[in-house]
Amino acid sequence: MKAVISDVPADLLAERKRTGADRWDEMWNGVLHMPPAPVIDHQDFEYQLEHWLRRHWGGPQGYRVYHNINVASIGGWPHDYRVPDLVLVDSERFHIMHREYFEGPPLVVIEIHSSGDEAYDKLEWYAALGIPETWIIDRDSCVPKVFVLNGRDYTERAPDADGWFISRASGIQLRTKRPKKLVLQLGDDAGTRAALPES
Repeated sequence: MKAVISDVPADLLAERKRTGADRWDEMWNGVLHMPPAPVIDHQDFEYQLEHWLRRHWGGPQGYRVYHNINVASIGGWPHDYRVPDLVLVDSERFHIMHREYFEGPPLVVIEIHSSGDEAYDKLEWYAALGIPETWIIDRDSCVPKVFVLNGRDYTERAPDADGWFISRASGIQLRTKRPKKLVLQLGDDAGTRAALPES
């Protein structure tokens, strides 16, 4: 269910800030979006994915992986930002990081999609910001989609003959394994392969 409140009461905003519920809030060109807190399955999957990314991609290369960080347009903070589930930042992009938000395009943003959320609605904004890749991973099926920046728009990448989606930005390969598993591997290194979520 969606609702629009033309003038959000100050006490509602204060209550969300006090309880921490506002950590998932987003501002879309001055319009406040208040998604519900992620369910347990979402949080478990996100945690395991972040752990794998930090261990196999970020840590070894000195890169960064963050979750639920504010990503703002250039000069847009705090009136225009989104909050992806996960963000990958290589060393060439460390300059975009501020304590409370990123200003500009990370290398990759990852959205874990569930029915009724706004993950796909954010693609146009992510492309306009210049983010090289956006991954949208279905929470329930673990099917990934990789969107690659092509000019000012995204093109959805097709899997290779073996079913792998290749992330050229990060060097990570992704594919679905039944039942309901996301398989990840860094390049050709089979030693990094994992199937998430773990049982």
